[in-house]
Amino acid sequence: MPRLRRSPTAGAVLDGVTFASLALMAVVSWQLGRAALVDRFTVCFAGIALFALVRYRVNSAWLMGAAGLIGLAAILT
Repeated sequence: MPRLRRSPTAGAVLDGVTFASLALMAVVSWQLGRAALVDRFTVCFAGIALFALVRYRVNSAWLMGAAGLIGLAAILT
């Protein structure tokens, strides 16, 4: 990989691929967020989960499990 990076042409291609993949992930995240965050409850829970993930570095598997249980409880009540 370092040898590829030293080549001007290959380095430019790799930079383009990196930029394209980041842009694709951003667009998909935006669309997923628009589809999933449909009411105040989900927006609030997403904010709490993001805070816990960033501030306390909670494992995302625990967040997914908690979200599933809270969603199930919300449906059943």
